[in-house]
Amino acid sequence: MKIEFTHKFEDIISIENLLEAWREFVRRKRDKRDVQEYYRDLMHNILALHQDLANHTYKHGAYQAFNICDPKPRNIHKATVRDRLLHHAIYRILYPFFDRLFASDSFSCRDGKGTHKALNRFRDMGRKVSKNNSATCWVLKCDIKKFFANIDQQTLLNIVAKHIKDSDILRLLKEILISFSSSRSGVGLPLGNLTSQLLVNIYMNEFDQFMKHKLKAKHYIRYADDFVILSEDRDWLLHILPKIGDFLSEELKLELHPDKIFIKTWNSGIDFLGWVHFPDHRVLRTTTKRGMFKRIKENTKPETINSYLGLLKHGNTQKLKNKVHKVDLRSKYYILNTVY
Repeated sequence: MKIEFTHKFEDIISIENLLEAWREFVRRKRDKRDVQEYYRDLMHNILALHQDLANHTYKHGAYQAFNICDPKPRNIHKATVRDRLLHHAIYRILYPFFDRLFASDSFSCRDGKGTHKALNRFRDMGRKVSKNNSATCWVLKCDIKKFFANIDQQTLLNIVAKHIKDSDILRLLKEILISFSSSRSGVGLPLGNLTSQLLVNIYMNEFDQFMKHKLKAKHYIRYADDFVILSEDRDWLLHILPKIGDFLSEELKLELHPDKIFIKTWNSGIDFLGWVHFPDHRVLRTTTKRGMFKRIKENTKPETINSYLGLLKHGNTQKLKNKVHKVDLRSKYYILNTVY
């Protein structure tokens, strides 16, 4: 039975939805200057946004660009508070519908999913394919080249239009899409928009369904632009690889990263989502480890320490935990001596 999208444009732009979106958006952002400025005249700002949307005069603003290392360099584009509020309002209505359409083994930017669930799913699939490590488990690992920067906006709108018939919603999504371009007009999504997280999953769901239903890849996991397929048959993985590349190129205008295609055995260690996986354990990737200690040295707040200790729970990392605790103790000793 086909699931129908029943919401209307008015549900997105309603005052009630905008207010709920504000409550979600403002969490952990109350100390930001631009958020505080918007809050000073909140109801006027929300009513003005609602009026622009209702009159179809809304125009998305410009972005503030900056770079981060996470751990590789990424170019982030930050929209205005007004636009980010609208992103949340759209997300609140669209996400619950589209999430029901997504493949169960798509783990990025979804409620109840995430990195740790993907890691455990990979382990469970490996055990199943290898028959509890009594047979060879082959893993095809791929990465999409410049993922966000190469999303074709018209192709994305065409995919969305298969599910949403409301022309006003489609027009609003187009306004958000055309507010940004990467290398050329009509291409790219901004890293930083909440809507981008949903839209890339809608885009890549076409690929997920192809993998599951056309190629019959039972043991397939995707997290954003990284994906793995596990099989006991290395030749089958080699056979489907060109089909994967053709689908991405012809249907989604994307390209596999030629330097990031590997077929290896699980026993030899599979680098996936920041960890190197083996049948009986996983260890933190060297670059992830370096980035972690760099950030801890730059920011020794308890929440930073605790977040990394939480990360380290998911692998064989007792020595790393001890090092993190030592950094934490040294920083506390330094603060005590400085203050007193």
